[in-house]
Amino acid sequence: MFEAMIDPTGRPGAGAARGALAPRPASLAGLTVGLLANTKKNAETFLDEVGALLTEEHGVANLVRRKKLNIAEAAPEEIRKELVEACDVVVVGVGDCGSCSASAIADGLLLEAGGVPAVVICSEAFVATADAMADLKGAKGYTYARTPHPVAPLERDEVRERAVRILPDLLGVLTTSGATAAA
Repeated sequence: MFEAMIDPTGRPGAGAARGALAPRPASLAGLTVGLLANTKKNAETFLDEVGALLTEEHGVANLVRRKKLNIAEAAPEEIRKELVEACDVVVVGVGDCGSCSASAIADGLLLEAGGVPAVVICSEAFVATADAMADLKGAKGYTYARTPHPVAPLERDEVRERAVRILPDLLGVLTTSGATAAA
């Protein structure tokens, strides 16, 4: 198929994300959740719906919303640092193309390396790209949440439906008690 994977973050030392995952909380009740969106259409809407569900159904106390402006690169260091300092866990998304899926995985792994549990949302069409980036970063088998492709053309009610469907997967990655982590 292909002989090599090019790291779209394009920075030396990108392997710094290697290592163990950050420790998971038992539940999200009372915690601050970061929502790191990219500029793909519906990414912010999707994460807003996820944030609302986490607040309503799982007792999340605060949401910190940030958006990176370049879908092909990892979030700027200042955004990652702010999320690490302000948040207990972070949801990253939405990987709905090849380069944004790869960079979303890079973001998740960099947040994990900073000590914050992270879950990435990628559309199923880009699993190979997401897995290749995880492998490249030394995190073979990195678990992320998958949603049907595409996300960009969905209407608001369809985005909400996707958020509802993916919520158990997000909880399963972010907490030690998984989908049963109700407030």
